[in-house]
Amino acid sequence: MQQLSIHHLTKRYARDRWALRDFTLTLTPGVWGLLGPNGAGKTTLMRILATITRPTQGQVFWDWQDISTHPNPLRAVLGYLPQDFGVYPNLNALEFLQYIAAIKGLDRRAADRRIDELLQVLNLVDARKQPLGSYSGGMKQRIGIAQALLNDPRLLIVDEPTVGLDPEERVRFRNLLSDLSGSRIVILSTHIVSDVEAAATCIAIMNEGRLLQQAAPETLLRTVEGRVWEWVVPSTHLAAIRQNHRVSTMTRLSEGVRLRIVQEQPPSPDARSVPPSLEDAYLWAVAGSQVEVAQ
Repeated sequence: MQQLSIHHLTKRYARDRWALRDFTLTLTPGVWGLLGPNGAGKTTLMRILATITRPTQGQVFWDWQDISTHPNPLRAVLGYLPQDFGVYPNLNALEFLQYIAAIKGLDRRAADRRIDELLQVLNLVDARKQPLGSYSGGMKQRIGIAQALLNDPRLLIVDEPTVGLDPEERVRFRNLLSDLSGSRIVILSTHIVSDVEAAATCIAIMNEGRLLQQAAPETLLRTVEGRVWEWVVPSTHLAAIRQNHRVSTMTRLSEGVRLRIVQEQPPSPDARSVPPSLEDAYLWAVAGSQVEVAQ
């Protein structure tokens, strides 16, 4: 079984600017959701795993080989969609994907079959001969997903992949990720909890460059059982309540605002306990790490 092992990874860009701090994680086949707020270090970690950036300290092993000294075995089986993916605006989808396939050293006939298949899956058949410069943001994102999947990768890394996708495209992509899991490792890095909730078999939560928690979704949910409360309050009280309580979500109602609050004790005798969501667990983990840092 293939394995990606991250050992004590640290990345420092300046004397006091740390992107990663002693990050350790072992990944096996399945969909891994990497959750964290903007600036948590997710993109830096993805770039190191994709052999684009070198760590300041620590090692990453793909099938027991250090990717810093032996990057080619990983690169041969890697699919990567970076957050800042760009295209050649004068090429159409077919030309662009054929160009990427050639760079990856794929056989032309096999590549053409794979391109046809991906354009169908990603709903781009009708636009395959349009210049990429005329594509919408969501269409460009789908081309990015297609190029990452060209070589049927054993390790697929996608960084904020659903940015720019409409709700139907987002559901299609989530289903695609689920279909791809099994014998390969898929890393979905995002700050959108619903994307991870729909696709991930295991979740790693990080903040400020550190790994906070790693567990199956149901295990994370158990960490906040009995700590999630629903409370309807007048809208005029909202600002004060948000200063003193950890509000997960809020919904406007005719009688006020329904708040979802994550904390140990009920915020009011009027609040009622409700089943937790993955977003509640994520908020609890990140907020707890911020308290530790402040102390």
